[in-house]
Amino acid sequence: MSPSPARTSRFSYALFALLLLALLDIAGLGWLESADRLGGDLLLRLHARHHPAPDNIVLLDIDQKSLENLQAEAGAWPWPRAIHGELLAAVRQQQPQAIVLDLLFNEVDRFRPDSDAFFNQQLAGPTPVYLPIARLPDGQPLPLRQLPATLGIVAGKGAANDAALPLLLPQALEPQHWRGGLINFLEDEDSIGRRYWLYQSQAGWRLYSLPAQMARDFGWALPAADNMTLHWYRRGSFQHISYGDLFQDLGREQRQRPANELRGKILIVGTSAPGLHDLRLTPMSATHSGAEILATAIANLQQADSLQPLPRSSLLPLSLVLLLLLWQRFSQADHSISRTGLSLFLLSIAGVAGALLALRWQLQIPVFTPLLLAWLYFWLAALLAYLAERQRREQAVQLFSRFLDARVVDNLVRSGDAEQWQASQSRPVTVLFSDIRGFTSLSESAPPEQIVDLLNRYFSRQVAVIFRHGGTLDKFIGDAIMAFWGAPTDDARHAIHAVDAALDMVDELMAFRSELGQAGAHFDVGIGLHSGPAVVGLIGSSQRLDYTAIGDTVNLASRIEGQTKGVARILVSQATRELCSDQFEFTDHGLHHVKGREQGVRLFEPKRRTH
Repeated sequence: MSPSPARTSRFSYALFALLLLALLDIAGLGWLESADRLGGDLLLRLHARHHPAPDNIVLLDIDQKSLENLQAEAGAWPWPRAIHGELLAAVRQQQPQAIVLDLLFNEVDRFRPDSDAFFNQQLAGPTPVYLPIARLPDGQPLPLRQLPATLGIVAGKGAANDAALPLLLPQALEPQHWRGGLINFLEDEDSIGRRYWLYQSQAGWRLYSLPAQMARDFGWALPAADNMTLHWYRRGSFQHISYGDLFQDLGREQRQRPANELRGKILIVGTSAPGLHDLRLTPMSATHSGAEILATAIANLQQADSLQPLPRSSLLPLSLVLLLLLWQRFSQADHSISRTGLSLFLLSIAGVAGALLALRWQLQIPVFTPLLLAWLYFWLAALLAYLAERQRREQAVQLFSRFLDARVVDNLVRSGDAEQWQASQSRPVTVLFSDIRGFTSLSESAPPEQIVDLLNRYFSRQVAVIFRHGGTLDKFIGDAIMAFWGAPTDDARHAIHAVDAALDMVDELMAFRSELGQAGAHFDVGIGLHSGPAVVGLIGSSQRLDYTAIGDTVNLASRIEGQTKGVARILVSQATRELCSDQFEFTDHGLHHVKGREQGVRLFEPKRRTH
């Protein structure tokens, strides 16, 4: 069945609206980007369960336990820097590859200058020690040309000589020990950190991040962009050592920890204690320690393991294909919403599974925007289809309620075949014509208002009988009623039901006459029935359609009704009599010549069986 233009246009408008939304989103509005972010975060958490951190990076964690265990020796936080100096001196003996102090040393300890001096002495040595700096939103700008390149501050081609920035530097330490880079947290619009700065630019200068500066020092490959998308590792898979445990073990005569557990490792000293406020929001956790984020960035560069996100614009063709497929499905007249929903659900699972699998190859595919657009179209189109179906049902109810009993109409609409039944088709039916006798004399003796009231009362009672027996009211023709059985609902016993209705109509007539009293003495009816094929359906003009039956069967039923006068109230054709079998008793009234037929028509009077 081909779709109607109106049906297609409804879904076309929805298609164009979502395509416009996709184009505006990709052009920079970013309305749908949050779907890719949140969906991508979920995939990263699932993927990270099978993505362990490299074993050559160790986190030396100043946790709550360390703060408590070192209270007696170091006092309250911040500890004297001599504590860190002692740790550095002992750790260097194990020959780690590098030591990263994810701690800020921006102020001189004026109360313990000897402690600072001791710490400075321990910074010198063959193992490089990396320190963090931070770019501040405001403050006193510092000339970049006066800062050492070991802090990752490099003049590019055409760099401004007077370039300056407010920076948080390790002022408590001697400048010859300044080595490191920026550790500014890079967060997206939703305040979640998914990426890490590689460098920031200022007037031709590059300020490298601490992980990027380490990559430059150790010869690791650096991505070309100014930031990288972090490839997160399984939570807890970085080797963690409590700072307090290690510090206390170093002071024992008989050490309990392995003697060379840090040999060749990159040691990152950082804080995770809640009170030290170095916790960040990432896809992995709402309380991700800054040291572990830094470790992830360093590991990504060392292992060439950062993610490569596909640009969102690259998925516009996929969005277009999905939307066009859905448009094509919904535009079909025999379309099934449930099957399309199931197909889209399975396709969504496949798409998400593919995006999850792609993370193994460091490829991040923003698949959620196309899927969100597809589901938006699905629900919008399903709503349009529902509203259109509801409108068709309401039209069907309005149409068939004129001809059928309300229960039959309800079954027609619930079955979903009302639209099909409106189509014209040839069907076997039994047609009934009922005409009032003596109506002319009655109308001459009563005022018009009384006549109309009488007819309305009579027709209401007779239509109730027709509906009770499953008949279809065709029309009122003056003081006559036309009805038929066998359409729109199939009825193999249409002749029996029609004759049964005719007999009840006579009973209803007699009851009505008794109510009229003397005025109804001459009020009578003639009823004619004939069975055969007829064309049934909506017939008329575009302004007025009626559900009716036409054909020779209808004409003959009308002619039979005209033969009842002076013979019997009810006459049926031989075709109707044969379809009724032995359900009724029939009196043969012989052949009758009717208008339009050369051969006579044998007519019978039906009666209810008495035994």
